[in-house]
Amino acid sequence: MDQIQTRILQDLDAAHHLHPFNDNAALAKKGTRILTRGEGVYVWDAEGNQLLDAFAGLWCVNIGYGRAELGAAAAAQMTELAYYNSFFQCTTEPTIRLAAKLAELAPGDINHAFFTNSGSEANDTILRLVRHFWAVQDQPRKNIFIGRHDGYHGTTMAGASLGGMKGMHRQGGLPIPDIHHIDPPYWFGDGADMDPEEYGLLAARRLEDKILELGPERVAAFIGEPVMGAIGVYIPPRSYWPEIERICRRYDVLLVADEVICGFGRTGEWFGSQYFGFQPDVMTIAKGITSGYIPLGAALFNDRVAGVLKQQGGELAHGCTYSGHPVCAAVALENLRLLQEESIVERARTEIAPYLAERWAALGEHRLVGEARIAGLMGALELVPDKRERRYFGERGKVGALCRDIALRNGLILRATNDAMLLAPPLVITRAQVDELFGKAWKALDETATALGN
Repeated sequence: MDQIQTRILQDLDAAHHLHPFNDNAALAKKGTRILTRGEGVYVWDAEGNQLLDAFAGLWCVNIGYGRAELGAAAAAQMTELAYYNSFFQCTTEPTIRLAAKLAELAPGDINHAFFTNSGSEANDTILRLVRHFWAVQDQPRKNIFIGRHDGYHGTTMAGASLGGMKGMHRQGGLPIPDIHHIDPPYWFGDGADMDPEEYGLLAARRLEDKILELGPERVAAFIGEPVMGAIGVYIPPRSYWPEIERICRRYDVLLVADEVICGFGRTGEWFGSQYFGFQPDVMTIAKGITSGYIPLGAALFNDRVAGVLKQQGGELAHGCTYSGHPVCAAVALENLRLLQEESIVERARTEIAPYLAERWAALGEHRLVGEARIAGLMGALELVPDKRERRYFGERGKVGALCRDIALRNGLILRATNDAMLLAPPLVITRAQVDELFGKAWKALDETATALGN
């Protein structure tokens, strides 16, 4: 694409397109980056730059770019039956088969799927259906959800309320009522000199304190991401999630795992709950279910919850026009087939994750990095002014944005949250590409440090 055509598209974008999570006025002046194609772990922009996408789009392109099989699956289903709804006592074959496949893959007795268009809608769904679950059992006051400060569960009114992002809560009158939050497990910023496992127990017991404060008879569910991604890849100590599960069981509070980011191989296991060794009652999924090739999400329920909803819940007064869309389901099935038949998740766990962890730890030796944390194929580099001290730069986010932009100029896509550089490459990344990622990341850190006079 030539420069004139690129500029025309940028002007059209500035005139007509509102970008999510952007200062749209500032972006209009700068001009948006236009991506034109992708293959494997690489994408190319309109100016011809090849970029190693170490963030898999938005945590989602697990299978890598350019898999023609997914396009073929979509085309075949569109030709046969492009759409039908799941209302009116109807459904389609791909929708049925996908629900069954998810029951096969999901841990424990999570055997039931309600399909949505996104992770945000999946979290909106569980707020309604979990409250309904308790209400039809004559416990309508058991309707409080507990989430975590700085958690992220999407951008719908319910999803953004369940999450604990203060910047989101300032827009739109959030959170909605009967949603409360506790502090997250963030050892680097909150654990001081505590042993990480001891800190994990302390952080988990904040949930018990909150349940007792509110009253167990009022608390319906606790929701959390196995790894808190959007805020900066907060990886809890191994002690955290089993203790959270123990507390939920003690007070009969449903445990909801938001697996939108962690699901489908991101941690090296099929789901983050398996990585940390706990059993949720409810899961929300999206992103990796189709590797981002087409929009799809779902709320998954165990036998207990689904049994009540089916036997006592009456009409389920909830749904989307595109719930269980047959084309989306067909693409998801093909994506899951490839992940399984090509052993992509297993290879990520046994071959790539250990090597990536080794190289990521080496980046932690850089003078600008206070902590290099990683779980499977998701990690963060916490940038600090002095690696001998656990403290932040004065204006949080400025250094992270600088490092992100320098990395981009060097052909590497990393996300910056505050001053943490976030990692989540496609699961199909090779060892040689991990080495390439390491070299470009180290160069970006060096150039950032030089720009800071460090």
